[in-house]
Amino acid sequence: MPYLTSAVLGAALCCFAFLGLRARGRTGSLDDYVTARNSQTGTSLGLSFVASGMGAWILFAPPEIGAFIGPVALAGYALGSALPLVVLGLYGPVIRRALPEGRSIAEFAEACYGRGVRRWVTLVSVAYMGCFLAAELTAIGAITALLSDVPPGWVIIGVTLTTLLYTVRGGLRASLATDRWQAWLLLTLLMAVVGVTLAYLPALPEPSALPSVPAFSALSVALTLVIAVTAANLFHQGYWQRVWAARDDRSLGQGAWLGGVVTVIVIMLIGSLGMLAAASGVGLGEPPMPFFALLNRAPAWIGVVALVLAVTLVASSVDTLQSGIASLLSSRRAEAGASIARARWITVALMVPVVAIALQGLSVLRLFLIADLLCAATVVPVLLGLWSRMTPLAAVAGGLAGLLGAIAPGWVAYGGPVAGVVAASFPDSVPTLGPFLGALLASTGMSLLIALLGWRQRMTQ
Repeated sequence: MPYLTSAVLGAALCCFAFLGLRARGRTGSLDDYVTARNSQTGTSLGLSFVASGMGAWILFAPPEIGAFIGPVALAGYALGSALPLVVLGLYGPVIRRALPEGRSIAEFAEACYGRGVRRWVTLVSVAYMGCFLAAELTAIGAITALLSDVPPGWVIIGVTLTTLLYTVRGGLRASLATDRWQAWLLLTLLMAVVGVTLAYLPALPEPSALPSVPAFSALSVALTLVIAVTAANLFHQGYWQRVWAARDDRSLGQGAWLGGVVTVIVIMLIGSLGMLAAASGVGLGEPPMPFFALLNRAPAWIGVVALVLAVTLVASSVDTLQSGIASLLSSRRAEAGASIARARWITVALMVPVVAIALQGLSVLRLFLIADLLCAATVVPVLLGLWSRMTPLAAVAGGLAGLLGAIAPGWVAYGGPVAGVVAASFPDSVPTLGPFLGALLASTGMSLLIALLGWRQRMTQ
């Protein structure tokens, strides 16, 4: 069985590499390498958003939220995952007109505020995407150990090398080409796995009940997830690349809405399995993994299908993150070939510590939450950049206020700034509303206040 599973996974990775290596753009063109500018239709973008935004996390987080918190929090998670696409669909055309030759969120920040803010935005974005990469590779290692006898390290390294092979060579076009096939494959495999799992679902006891979480707590978790996931994904450079890859504004809007709707449906579907697992009374495991608890009751062959699904999910998100990091680290100031080579080597180098962390099998959820919080403290000042009254001072002050707002709830609750910092670092690896809401409100309020005061001062001079 390990040899058959290894062969199936190897065949899937070889197919992804073949598709990616075929999709090279204009040789030597830095712009084509990092943006594939004005080349993608609405359908192509929608499929790409689905494939690049969904990773192995959908097999863990939505079922667990559904099982233990219920449909309200699950809906918040689904909304938070889709909302960044809606924001880019609505706001993206404005960005394209304001920055027609743009390539990244960092360049957008520089055009609005200068190079200092660009460096900060680049740091936040790379930190977030590095955590995302580590989480995805850690997840595929854990899933491999659960569903097969194949050594997890083989799969982690195999996915990393395969995706690097075609993204380093072909850039964004390679990622987009594989995304189209990966989106259809993961949706097909997901339907197959869900269908078989439901067929072997044990009879629900009478009466079966949804998780008994107070409505206020469920709403609090839902709001936390909306803020955290939306803010973090707006620093996902892979999404920003697709703003300029769209053929036109209409294609961008169509792709964003298509990706958002499919994302909501998939997360609600897979999360509902968690609720069914909890209601059926099956053992959810320790740590609890409702989706895989249901798989244990299905035929053994469905485990191989689920593993191929997980590899597809991870590969589709990892190649997007790799391409996004290369885009952030490339430079217009250097010769195109030299800049591409620099971006390639830095991306490869960055994957070394990411793989090292993934091979340890550690939980990166706490790091993920901290990166999400940094994004929440920075996202509104960055997106306000196209407002004529915003200034670099307002953006920087907003970002700093967001960081203070993140620690303020813990500071007030536990009586000291150190306690506030500890609370904002999520020591129990549990997302809480206070730091995220504080970061968002403080950064928004301070940015608006400084911008309006500066505008009023200019008007009176």
